Amino acid sequence: QVQLVESGGGSVQAGESLRLSCAASGDANSRACMGWFREYPGKEPEKVAAVFGGSGNTYYADSVKGRFTISQDNAKNTLYLQMNSLKAEDTAIYYCAAGRPTVHCEYNYWGQGTQVTVSS
Repeated sequence: QVQLVESGGGSVQAGESLRLSCAASGDANSRACMGWFREYPGKEPEKVAAVFGGSGNTYYADSVKGRFTISQDNAKNTLYLQMNSLKAEDTAIYYCAAGRPTVHCEYNYWGQGTQVTVSS
């Protein structure tokens, strides 16, 4: 099994930056797919950024492309989301997720979520 522990959320002004961290543990093969999702009230989580460990391929939602960067520190088993030039529209609960790749990545494990609030 995989366990995920998130940190780094908070309240900032528009234009500022935050870095979210996700400490992962468990079988590496069960967390080859890792990503960040965000959830708005009453809606399903939206994929913000993802990385496939086997290839290093990354994905970014159009709304965050050029502003957010996903990265991994394998030595520390930690996933990061660097969020720059934050906008009020980025306000949401952010979740770290991980899973085992098949034909597509299936995110079986989720963190507790961390609130990001951006004020204009």
